[in-house]
Amino acid sequence: MSKKDKKEIEKDQVEAPEVETAEVEELSVEEKLQNELEQEKEKFLRLFAEFENYKRRTSRERIELFSTASEDVMKTLLPVLDDFERALTHIEEDKEAEELRKGVLLIYQKLVNTLEQKGLKPIVIEKGDAFNADEHEAIAQIPAPTEDLKGKIIDVVEKGYKLGDKIIRFPKVVIGQ
Repeated sequence: MSKKDKKEIEKDQVEAPEVETAEVEELSVEEKLQNELEQEKEKFLRLFAEFENYKRRTSRERIELFSTASEDVMKTLLPVLDDFERALTHIEEDKEAEELRKGVLLIYQKLVNTLEQKGLKPIVIEKGDAFNADEHEAIAQIPAPTEDLKGKIIDVVEKGYKLGDKIIRFPKVVIGQ
């Protein structure tokens, strides 16, 4: 081999790595761009998911707000409902006030129907039901008239009410000891 041939081979060898290095740099630039694109896609997907969660949360909060907005009104009307019930029990004792009883009963039923349409439901409790501290409010304990009424509800002093699934007033009960 001549010196000239050796120089050309060396020159080719020297140039080849430069070409490979340029291709590696190009790939690294492409890879960098690809990585940046993947990162931006990931950011976009996370932001989109976060926005969807925000929409669901605000929608749920809005529904809860509408249901709880009526809760305050319902709580203020419950004493009026109680007064109607007391008036009806006293009017029924008086046989002379038949027309008055009919009028009060009509107004009471109209009020109850309107409140039920808005989601108010009375909590049904009967004497002899088991006492549950999560659902009832015990205001007194008296000796049980019979053994089977121990730890059970003997009397309901004040009705309880639910608005939807939420208890807005716990029933006040007397339980047997």
